[in-house]
Amino acid sequence: MIQRATEGPGLTRPRDRGRAAVRNHPGTDAAVILVTRLNGPEFALNPDLVERADCTPDTVITLVDGTKYVIAESVPEFIALVREYRASLIASAQRMESQDVDQAGHDDAMSSAKVVPLHRRDR
Repeated sequence: MIQRATEGPGLTRPRDRGRAAVRNHPGTDAAVILVTRLNGPEFALNPDLVERADCTPDTVITLVDGTKYVIAESVPEFIALVREYRASLIASAQRMESQDVDQAGHDDAMSSAKVVPLHRRDR
């Protein structure tokens, strides 16, 4: 889907939509969102570092350190990406928690072990 946005008086340029995605960065467990620069290339952005998203004729993302990025996605599209990213974190945490509960049932032998309290020595 191609939409037009104004870029100065009487000038227009096409915006390519729908290319951004939430993905895991290869080789790490850190999740990032992929957004598109105005001139076309995608880049990975950590949504936890975003301070605000401004809706000027173009979308400007400001990070907590003051760095600004102008992206092709609209503010509502960017917000949807951040929400999807955060929802994926919650879903991953719930999966990990349910795996821990499943493993706890298998570790009954370990749970019956005695714990010896240690006391600090006074000098």
